[in-house]
Amino acid sequence: MSTTTTSLPAGLTAGTWTIDASHSEASFTVRHAGISKVRGSVAITDGTLTVGDDLAASSVVATLDPSTVSTGDAGRDGHLQTADFFDVETFGSWTFTSTGVRADGEDFLIAGDLTLHGVTRPVELETEFHGTAVDAYGNLRAGFSAQTTISRKEFGLTWNAALEAGGVLVSDKVVLNLEVSAIRQA
Repeated sequence: MSTTTTSLPAGLTAGTWTIDASHSEASFTVRHAGISKVRGSVAITDGTLTVGDDLAASSVVATLDPSTVSTGDAGRDGHLQTADFFDVETFGSWTFTSTGVRADGEDFLIAGDLTLHGVTRPVELETEFHGTAVDAYGNLRAGFSAQTTISRKEFGLTWNAALEAGGVLVSDKVVLNLEVSAIRQA
């Protein structure tokens, strides 16, 4: 059940929060050959959460590096970096820029523009706030998880191979998951 609450969750304070790339990750899951799932990750290289006095005044921007794709198979990772898929020589970064933040019951929806492979499409991230904590160095950190599902064809990622028994090698549907740790700036 959606609510119209715009107040910040307990513990999250207004200000600028920088995404800690070494403690954050973007991952994906895609069905392979119609029978199994392949999982991988891509590094979040930069990002900022600007937390306003309420959710409506808050925003997120983030950059990811597709050349860091890792699926646990070097051959597949190399193929994903080619023009068949991510074309990292031409499209060296992916970006997300929020267009709105709102409460959704206990969680949040972050609407925004995702740019992959040179194509920008609107997405909505189902987001969970995990709270805040002071780390061993005195930094105030906030933790978040987010998820969305995209169509890779909508982003111009159309390479595929037909299977002898029918169907295709790589599904169109891709589930994106984010685990984010952000540090409050002074």
